[in-house]
Amino acid sequence: MEVGDTFPDFVLKDENGEEFDSRMLQGIRYVIYFYPKDNTPGCTKEAVEFTANVPKLMMRNVPVIGVSKDSTESHRKFIDKQQLKVKLLSDPDHVLMEKVGAWGTKVSYGKETVGTIRSTFLVGKDGRVEGAWRNVKVAGHADKVTECALSHAKKVE
Repeated sequence: MEVGDTFPDFVLKDENGEEFDSRMLQGIRYVIYFYPKDNTPGCTKEAVEFTANVPKLMMRNVPVIGVSKDSTESHRKFIDKQQLKVKLLSDPDHVLMEKVGAWGTKVSYGKETVGTIRSTFLVGKDGRVEGAWRNVKVAGHADKVTECALSHAKKVE
């Protein structure tokens, strides 16, 4: 998935066990990020940093959605424990992750493993990718994505 590509449609369950259909986002810009696991240090930091940016993003009607293979129940506990303001979706079979290149071989602590490749996409109102970040380093990432989303919003409007 690169800038200019059409982001694939998807239907996944959210933290409340309800179906979330991406077609509800037609005409809305959004941030969607893929992360390995709820309640782990890096993933918690990333979710908390995105939550801190939600007020700025929502002033431009840019929701933030996180996706991992964790269960909906795990997502609910993660949101409650960390007081997150992002929507979390469960992709247990990593179908969407595979489609967007957020699942595959990676090196973790010197070992090659298969799993979630931390990635973020800014999707435009037309469903096309406006920004793509791969192999994300967590610290400061949410601020960079927010800055990009807000600068694009100013150009688009």
